[in-house]
Amino acid sequence: MRKVMSIRKAYGQTLADYGAENPDIVVVVADVTSSTQTGFFEKRFPERFFNVGIMEQALIDVSAGLALGGMIPFANTFAVLYLRAAEQVRTCIAYANVNVKMVGAYCGLSNFKDGPTHHVECDTALMRSMPNITVIEPADAVEVSKFIPKIAEHKGPIYLRLTRAEVPVLFDEDYEPEIGRGIILRDGSDVALIASGVMVSRCMDAADELKNLGIDAYVVDMSTIKPLDKKLVWRLSEETGAIVTAEDHSIIGGLGGAVAEALGEGKPAVLERIGIRDTFTETSLSYEELLDHYGMSINDIVEAAKRAVKRRG
Repeated sequence: MRKVMSIRKAYGQTLADYGAENPDIVVVVADVTSSTQTGFFEKRFPERFFNVGIMEQALIDVSAGLALGGMIPFANTFAVLYLRAAEQVRTCIAYANVNVKMVGAYCGLSNFKDGPTHHVECDTALMRSMPNITVIEPADAVEVSKFIPKIAEHKGPIYLRLTRAEVPVLFDEDYEPEIGRGIILRDGSDVALIASGVMVSRCMDAADELKNLGIDAYVVDMSTIKPLDKKLVWRLSEETGAIVTAEDHSIIGGLGGAVAEALGEGKPAVLERIGIRDTFTETSLSYEELLDHYGMSINDIVEAAKRAVKRRG
């Protein structure tokens, strides 16, 4: 059984450590210090930490101002609350192309017990549709830690999508992710499972089950959803002709939509999408049960892979 670690805790600790190396890093929060684990940064650098209160529009405006002043702000709130500030994100960050790093915590269904108003099924779609914004969703604690310096050094706005859940550790400390590049975690030949975030580890488990059924599956961590690694998608399409995407997000406009667009532009393949099926969701006492209930179980991935292989012929 794989070791599990908190992505948000790894994010908070790494941000504080990197802040010691780069004095231009500042942190802005909308009264979610504990939830985003940015208290590590506040404790070490209180003069570079700004809490604007529960005002997400102000979070964006203040962060944009700090960026225009030469700082590198990491703006933090719940992923769902960026919807409140969509106009400010579009105009003050995307249109102005300012160097703000937006962090969306408690993404997807991971804020399971606080109900549908605190779940978010469309934040990736929102951010991905805006020009200039890069969208990243790491798969584990190691990957988010490795991404922080790269995100800070990247010129331009980024949306970093973080789950509330503890997730299995997939990478070792030698791993170095690259913005815009997908990583093959497992080679295959019959079907490609392309996932982001918490769904990557579920795809690894699904690949084990598929192997027992005689189906050899690639598993890909597509941590950068925009810009998508189209060359990798096209390669897998050509090699397998059958692709399954998996994400804790709506199947509309997120990773599944991005892969569908890439296939349509380049090398078409049979595609099955695992994710939230164009519906609002309900409260649960378990994140894992909520994922399973809304069609994102390991078995759902296995069945989607079997359908894709059958449809391909």
